[in-house]
Amino acid sequence: MAVTEHAPTGRTQHRRRYVVVGVVVAAALGFLLVRGLGNATLYFRTADEAVAQRQQLDGRRFRIEGTVVAGSVQQVANQVAFKIENKGVVVPVDHQGDPPELFKPGIPVVLEGHFVGETFASDRIMVKHSEDYIAKHPSRVTTVPPTTLPAP
Repeated sequence: MAVTEHAPTGRTQHRRRYVVVGVVVAAALGFLLVRGLGNATLYFRTADEAVAQRQQLDGRRFRIEGTVVAGSVQQVANQVAFKIENKGVVVPVDHQGDPPELFKPGIPVVLEGHFVGETFASDRIMVKHSEDYIAKHPSRVTTVPPTTLPAP
């Protein structure tokens, strides 16, 4: 009696294709999910918390919040050195890039970057708008974009 091998049937081939396509799609979605959540899960610390946790944060990218110290801002080309403060703790900052227009001493900011020694190396500055700022400058802050109505 001779043993004959049968080629996979059409159903088996289609099933394998669906499994392979399913695995590829699942892997792609997993990659996008992890990549997308990476930015959303940046650690957020105030300046005093970041200094207290410097060893745990060493080399990690996170967000730090503090108020820009008056008289500390020094800008040369697209590099800005300044200090931020929170609860009496001062952190020197080296920022690469142009700061936003509203950046100035005495305002709260959130920075993204990491510690390099004692200095926080930043590549993103976000200016925080407090309720007080909004009350003093309502024309500068819009919470709802203006709508354009069609002409009658």
